[in-house]
Amino acid sequence: MDEFKENELAVLYDSRGRRYLLTLKEGGLFHYHGGVVAHNDILGKGEGREILSSLGNKLLVFRPTLEEYVLEMPRGAQVMYAKDCALIAAYADIKPSDRIVEAGTGSGALTLFLCRQANQGMVYTYEIREDFAEIARKNLERWGVKNFVLKIKDISEGIEEENVDKVILDLPEPWIALKPAREALRAGGFFVSFLPTILQVHRLVLSLKKIGGFAQVRVVESLVRPWVIEERIARPELRMVAHTGFIVIARRMESP
Repeated sequence: MDEFKENELAVLYDSRGRRYLLTLKEGGLFHYHGGVVAHNDILGKGEGREILSSLGNKLLVFRPTLEEYVLEMPRGAQVMYAKDCALIAAYADIKPSDRIVEAGTGSGALTLFLCRQANQGMVYTYEIREDFAEIARKNLERWGVKNFVLKIKDISEGIEEENVDKVILDLPEPWIALKPAREALRAGGFFVSFLPTILQVHRLVLSLKKIGGFAQVRVVESLVRPWVIEERIARPELRMVAHTGFIVIARRMESP
């Protein structure tokens, strides 16, 4: 049994499925509408257990998944959903040893997924806002990732890294960074951009074709629909995570 230790993250679920993220401290107390939970009731014990609050309400204790952590962590900018992060990781063929350039960092959601996928490599992430960068740094450090370099810089002014495997952008105007991305990518490397509107996608795809040096351009979108399965019920949930954005993927060609 892998026991919880001090400063480790834990996630609690109440009877209605509501989620609470904790950083465990010796002698700490978690207050919520259903009573008080002592951190000592979790520390030194394994996950998957039921515990009781001071008012007798049951809670399930687990270690949080990265998706759960991203949804509960502090944010300055809107975070990217796991469904989009997963598609980016798959379509960009991210490998453990990859060197990745990312911009903008925002609250660090995509950065966390990239650091996990490229856990033997490095993620160089660019953000122009210092307040967002500080939030992202704290979120990354709280999760425990170390394979990142956070830079407060406008990526359109140039990418300092050379011969990288991936350039991944979450910017409203990614076409302004196409030249730096092309110069930084190795031949065969991937360019990826996440965009909310089809007009942005249209301009980016035309810009990729115009600037040259990129091939295999494609656009995808992810819609996730959960289902309810019970003894007499099998139907979609009443709510779903529908459109969040489009993902544009391209590959760097060898320079002539």
